[in-house]
Amino acid sequence: MDTKMVIANLLHRPARTIISILAVGLEVGMVLLVVGMTTGMLNETSKRIEGVGADILVQPPGSSFLLGVTNAPMPIKIGDLLGQRVPHVLHVVPVLVMFNVSGGVNLVFGINLEQFKEVTGGFAYHAGGPFTGPNDILVDDLYARGNHLSVGKTVNLFNRSFRVAGIVEHGKGARLFIPLVTAEELSGTQDKASIFFVKCTDPGYIDDVVDGIRQVLPKYEVRSIPEYTSLYTSNNLPALDSFIAAMISVALGIGFLVIFLSMYTTITERTREIGILKSLGASKTYIMEVILREAGILCLVGILAGEAGTVVVRRLFETYFPTLYILLTPQWELYAALLAVAGALLGAAYPALRAASLDPVDALAYE
Repeated sequence: MDTKMVIANLLHRPARTIISILAVGLEVGMVLLVVGMTTGMLNETSKRIEGVGADILVQPPGSSFLLGVTNAPMPIKIGDLLGQRVPHVLHVVPVLVMFNVSGGVNLVFGINLEQFKEVTGGFAYHAGGPFTGPNDILVDDLYARGNHLSVGKTVNLFNRSFRVAGIVEHGKGARLFIPLVTAEELSGTQDKASIFFVKCTDPGYIDDVVDGIRQVLPKYEVRSIPEYTSLYTSNNLPALDSFIAAMISVALGIGFLVIFLSMYTTITERTREIGILKSLGASKTYIMEVILREAGILCLVGILAGEAGTVVVRRLFETYFPTLYILLTPQWELYAALLAVAGALLGAAYPALRAASLDPVDALAYE
């Protein structure tokens, strides 16, 4: 088959060709961005929990594994109990977790800096320093960059103004940190914690300490950090899986409809041309191959445009929204390409069959 003829047919209608390519690119980009944002968010959150440096996480009974989605906070005295009754416990650090929904959803950790330092090894400060008062706040460098913050500026959270005391390196559990006593005041609790981070005397004792904590607190959620972070997948969030499936379906539908309309309109406009080809001896298979090849070229260029566009969009997001992490993986790049190919072939199938079944006499008489 003459590839030049296929390309010439596409170039003869540049506007339609460009629109078709952009539609396939949009399909690929939607899949990659939706999956990249959701998996990136989960992956980045799990890495921040690992970055705390603890070995074990303790949550209230019946809690979701998602931080902040918990039942009533636990008494802080539980931390002392674990330190006294469970062997190989080095430090137990209480944290009161709160949600900040102004300007985006972010976790806020209410912490005692000295206790938190025992587990994390302390913050690496880009600017400023520790809390000096109840209305001070620490923000990580990505949050500061995304919100144009510097030391001394004011952040409004929970209808309260906080002074940025320090900008710290990201990756220590949350992006925002306030004094524990302030968090207790804002949440209306006293001597309470949402979670406990537990540090063992040696990582080799993690399983023993987990078993020991479960004996002391049989109804509580106790997980090692590796076990806890392994839960951060879309498989453990049915609603998220459904959302991803819905977005992929929409993207597939866009690709299918655009290729279908493009090829169907092409057949209508080229009815006489198809009649000439058939009168010269072109077989049904040849006619179908021409249509499918055109759809295939549109799809291939669209896939390349979509993946290139996704990389550009990710870089723009990294620049203007540094706290939003988009994870692009070769696996999903392949899946997105296969979905685009499937949509293109399905969209071109009926127009190709219709073109192949045209009667040469009727086609030549078509005006």
